[in-house]
Amino acid sequence: MLRPHREPTARIAWIAVIALLPVLGILAYIFLGEVDIGRKHVARMRQVLGNMPAIAPPNSKPDVPQHWEHLFRLGKSISGFNPIGGNSAELMADSNAMIDRLVRDIDGAKEHVHLLFYIWLPDNNGLKVVEALKRAVARGVKCRAMADNVGSGTIVKSEHWQSMKDSGVQLAIVLPILIAFSGRIDLRNHRKIMVIDGNITYCGSQNCADAEFLPKPKYAPWVDMVLRFEGPIARQNQHLFISDWMTATDDDITDLLNVPTPTPKAGFTAQVIGTGPTNRHMAMSQMFVALITSARKELVITTPYFVPNEPIQSALQAAGYRGVEVTIVFPAKNDSKVVQGTSRSYYQELLNAGVKIYEYRPGLLHAKTLTIDGQFTMIGSANIDRRSFDLNYENNMLIYDPKTTADVMERQQQYISQSNRVMQDTVDSWSVATKLWNNTVAVLGPIL
Repeated sequence: MLRPHREPTARIAWIAVIALLPVLGILAYIFLGEVDIGRKHVARMRQVLGNMPAIAPPNSKPDVPQHWEHLFRLGKSISGFNPIGGNSAELMADSNAMIDRLVRDIDGAKEHVHLLFYIWLPDNNGLKVVEALKRAVARGVKCRAMADNVGSGTIVKSEHWQSMKDSGVQLAIVLPILIAFSGRIDLRNHRKIMVIDGNITYCGSQNCADAEFLPKPKYAPWVDMVLRFEGPIARQNQHLFISDWMTATDDDITDLLNVPTPTPKAGFTAQVIGTGPTNRHMAMSQMFVALITSARKELVITTPYFVPNEPIQSALQAAGYRGVEVTIVFPAKNDSKVVQGTSRSYYQELLNAGVKIYEYRPGLLHAKTLTIDGQFTMIGSANIDRRSFDLNYENNMLIYDPKTTADVMERQQQYISQSNRVMQDTVDSWSVATKLWNNTVAVLGPIL
């Protein structure tokens, strides 16, 4: 009751859990109840950020219509990055194409390669990247790679991690478990950051793994969406990577941020949004609400995990009621039955507001995308759930570009064409037991 930034619903949910399961509830609260990543980690990150060079303003004024300026202003208030023009993007065809393109970029690197993955597996795609890094180091390229200790535990403990280290790749483990025990144990770095020579970067939902995703093969394939960027926007992802790298290691590489940024060429405007438990409370949630309320004609969202807070659920309903064509695509089969049940508990309110709901059939739709009015896109690592809003370190990107948005929307339409539309009679056909399960687990939504 003394914790700041706690929603009343979350307080009530925890009180209910502790009252019903006194011993287990208390233990659960001790380990999972507070967004506390540990004083040492917070102090370390603040020291690193305080010593980093100021973020240089863009060399040219971004070309952004007034209608979208407020979104970039909100983005700057979160990470401090200005919107910057002169960027180009290419939508990767699928997971394998993305890894193959990344490997070609690593093979073509001349100065440095920086990688950060939440999940990095020693499978076909994961080992392609391992070998590419070893080849790059052998020809004199500086390679730094980070992996989350939980999501990438398999490769961190494998011979491949050691072989990279032996070859000269500089490695770091993000949020080791021993550090995590000084605070909440399930706070993770969920980012996927790739920067090559400070001018190429990627942004999207894909980890460094096969689409078959061997830890959970019955949900495969994992279906992701990733954009490959060239231009000054890479500097902003570089900034995020360096802040994480220097928090995890004693290697000061801030000199890479002092390299002059080339004058941007013709290209679109973009901005990186980096959030986490050491950032402003609910910053990513505020970003989602601002995006939803900005839609005037059409809003399309894809997300695998949907546990919205009240502001987001209300914003989605309001968009539908005011005449915006709102479409949300979820996976038909989710790897978390609790999250899927919680998501479905919100379907009725969304349907009442005219929101179109689809469930993707061929695999686990893992893409996290949002497009507005055919002009504006957000893509990245964040889901629409409390874990992405409060608990995980995430990286997303805002993009004002009708062409890139058209490419993303075309892919979204491909997902829709392979999905089942959820109609009112679908919800009505659910059994009493199903509805009871959905609404019961939804009660725990604020603390999931």
